[in-house]
Amino acid sequence: MSSMERNAIKSVTVYCASSTQVDACYFQAARRLGELLAERGVRVINGAGCIGLMSAVSDAALEAGGEVTGVIPSFMVEQGWHHKGLTELRVTESMHERKQLMADLSNGVVALPGGCGTLEELLEIITWKQLGLYVHPIVILNTQGFFDAIISQLHRAVDEHFMRPQHASIWQVAATPEEAVEMLYTTPLWDTSVRKLAAI
Repeated sequence: MSSMERNAIKSVTVYCASSTQVDACYFQAARRLGELLAERGVRVINGAGCIGLMSAVSDAALEAGGEVTGVIPSFMVEQGWHHKGLTELRVTESMHERKQLMADLSNGVVALPGGCGTLEELLEIITWKQLGLYVHPIVILNTQGFFDAIISQLHRAVDEHFMRPQHASIWQVAATPEEAVEMLYTTPLWDTSVRKLAAI
């Protein structure tokens, strides 16, 4: 992709933790990502959580004049877990529907550090891209080397032929929010003809 050919990024799904106990460096990176996306007029799509890194991304984006669409299942709304100040709240019936809608609404994904839910979302969207069901950039924001182990595991899957060598380009790894945002614009869209390569 040449410098003139940049992806049209209008909405980005951000996967991240809802924990409030994580180190300040993770909150700093989350806020910076929200600011950067807002400054570029990119809508944030996330899980609508009112705490943790999810809230940090949302609040920073909104404070910078951006827009945030939160997607959350009804049982979480009933628990009062949703952010009440977002631009738009989309309520789904299930977690599966939530993840599908978050993908459908986006031109790219950024995964921030998180627990099982975040890791599951990241691995699922990588799988969808491998199958040609998602064509947009997937960027892992590897703050403090948080994702080193899972990135190593993914490369081992390639090395030991559980995945094809081409599949290693499904995801990109960024060290900073600035680098992550740039990768959204410069990572080539996935060629859906790779479906024939999905079977090893």
